[in-house]
Amino acid sequence: MDIKQDVKHQFGKTSDLYVNSKIHSKGEDLKTLIEMAHASKSETALDIATGGGHTANALAPVVHKVTAMDLTPEMLVSAEKFITGNGHTNVEFVEGDAEKMPFKNGTFDLVTCRIAPHHFPNVKDFIKEVYRVLKPGGRFVLNDNVAPENDEFDFFYNRIEKIRDYSHFRAWKKTEWLSMLEAGNFEIHELHRFEKHFEFEDWCNRMHLTNPEIENLTSFMLEANKNVKRKFRIQTNQDKIESFQGEAVLLSCVK
Repeated sequence: MDIKQDVKHQFGKTSDLYVNSKIHSKGEDLKTLIEMAHASKSETALDIATGGGHTANALAPVVHKVTAMDLTPEMLVSAEKFITGNGHTNVEFVEGDAEKMPFKNGTFDLVTCRIAPHHFPNVKDFIKEVYRVLKPGGRFVLNDNVAPENDEFDFFYNRIEKIRDYSHFRAWKKTEWLSMLEAGNFEIHELHRFEKHFEFEDWCNRMHLTNPEIENLTSFMLEANKNVKRKFRIQTNQDKIESFQGEAVLLSCVK
């Protein structure tokens, strides 16, 4: 099973959990993303890997039309139920691959992608596709978890994400995103870094981990050295992990 089939399998069985996930539905980053988008009612927007539909739902009142795209059909069903349940009628739901999108060149004024690119195996192809489907002067707002610049911390964060979720490909470093976007001819206008607090039990439950899988993940994290534990603010109680901290970035750039 390749990484994209892994994504469809993993998120097909967890779609409703992502609609109700606090990190995805209530995060302060979503409000900031909408502010950074500088959207207007005359514009068309594309939300890539829409997941539970939270970004598309937030965009719907501020643009003319939103296209919510996702690789996983079950996710689109959950997103449509959520968004139409909120009374929005200007959102279209399209099944599609972020690295090979089913849209013509220069279709959209605005493209967003939130908490998803760490699943994309060919992220440079994704960046090329975003550039292609944007109109000249169009904006791209990206939001994703990132790995620290330190290689040891980078390895640890990507390893725990992969243990938890086999469809995880890579959380990139901030400098890697800057380099790839500028190499893709985007002009970067704004960057926000913010901390992400993960409740360990909820983080595991969203992926339907078995008890042995949770124990394996717990052991790996507990065996980390003190520098790693300090960096990721790993909080424990009687050999159980209660929470830890990661980081993410919001980047806005222009074609």
